[in-house]
Amino acid sequence: MKRRVVVLFGGRSAEHEISCISARSVMDALDPERYEVVPIGITKEGAWRLMPDGPPAIEGKGSVKRLPGVAASAGEAVALSQGRRDHRLIAGAADAGSIDVVFPVLHGPYGEDGAVQGLLEMAGVAYVGAGVLGSAIGMDKDVQKTLARAAGLPVVDWIAVRERDWSDDRQGVEARAEALGYPLFAKPANLGSSVGISKVHAASELAHALDDALAYDPKVILERSVESAREIECAVLGNEDPTASLPGEVVPSNEFYDYEAKYLDETSRLIIPAELDAATVEEIQRLAVAAFRAVECSGMARVDFFLAPSGGIYLNELNTIPGFTSISMYPKMWEASGLDYPQLLDTLIKLAIERDERARSKKTVP
Repeated sequence: MKRRVVVLFGGRSAEHEISCISARSVMDALDPERYEVVPIGITKEGAWRLMPDGPPAIEGKGSVKRLPGVAASAGEAVALSQGRRDHRLIAGAADAGSIDVVFPVLHGPYGEDGAVQGLLEMAGVAYVGAGVLGSAIGMDKDVQKTLARAAGLPVVDWIAVRERDWSDDRQGVEARAEALGYPLFAKPANLGSSVGISKVHAASELAHALDDALAYDPKVILERSVESAREIECAVLGNEDPTASLPGEVVPSNEFYDYEAKYLDETSRLIIPAELDAATVEEIQRLAVAAFRAVECSGMARVDFFLAPSGGIYLNELNTIPGFTSISMYPKMWEASGLDYPQLLDTLIKLAIERDERARSKKTVP
C-alpha cells in the first residue's frame, strides 16, 4: 500500500522561492510505486493551497532566472484535520483524504524554525526532519553557536547584535566589531540561503551591512572571517544513532558563497567528495555528528565548516532543512556515500515514522 506524503513548500520567509525549487526536486525523486505525493504550497501571506501539479518551474537562465513562488490564487485552500490515528486534509468543504507523513521542504522562519513542526506536533502527524526544539535551535545562529561552544566544538568567534543595540548604541556596536576584527561577516541570525549576508572588509562598510541584515531579522550576528579557508560541508542522517556522509567542498564563484553564487550564476563548483586526507575526513564527520547531537537534531542536517590554511577546522553552522535542489550539497554528499536520492528520501520518511511511533508510545502522548 502506498504511503500518502504531503510535500509542504513555499512559506512566509525570504527563502520562499528556494523552497519551491527544493520541493520540485523532492517530488520528482519520490518513487511513485511507493508514495502518493500531495503537494501543498504555502503563500507568502501564509495561506495553505492544494497544488496537484506542485510548484511552478524555474523560468529563464543564468542571472536572468525567475524563481518560482506560490501565488495567492494557486490551488484550493486546504486545512489539516486532526484525528486520533487518522489525519485528513480538507480542501474547501471536501475531504481530500488521509495522510501518513508530512515532508516539510521549507527554509527559514515559519518553516525551519519549529513553527510548522509545532503545528504538526499538535495535529499528531508524522513529519520529516528535526523536532520543535532542534528546529528552533538550528534556525538561530547565535543560540546554535552558543550551544556548540558549550559542547566543546570549535566555533569561529562571533557577537550578536540586536536591532535595539544598533539604534541606541552605534558606537558600542562599532567598538565590539572592531574588537572582533575585520574582515567579518554580517548575517541575519534566523535566515539561510545566504539571504542578507555581507562580507565587511572595514569599519566603513559595517553600517550598510548591518542595515541590510537587520532588514530581515531583528537579531544579527557578526562573525570573524577565516580568511583563505576552504568551505567544507557534511551531511548527517538519523535519529538516535546519526551517521555522517563523506564531506563535500564548495568553491564559490564570488568572494563567498552568497545567494547569487548558490542559485543564479551556475559557475560555483561543488567537489564531492572533498579532496581531504583520511584523518581530516574522520574529524569532520565526528564534529558533524557532535554538532547534530548538541542542538537536539533528528532526521537530517547539513553541517558547514571552515577548513583554515593551518589545518584548523571550525564549525560554521548547521541547517536542519538543507537545500534539496538538483545542485544541493546534502543529497549529493549522500549519493557520493552510496545512498542515492530516492533511497535518501525513503530513509528520511522511515525515520520520521519511527520517531512518531516512539513519541506515541509515551504516556504523555494521547
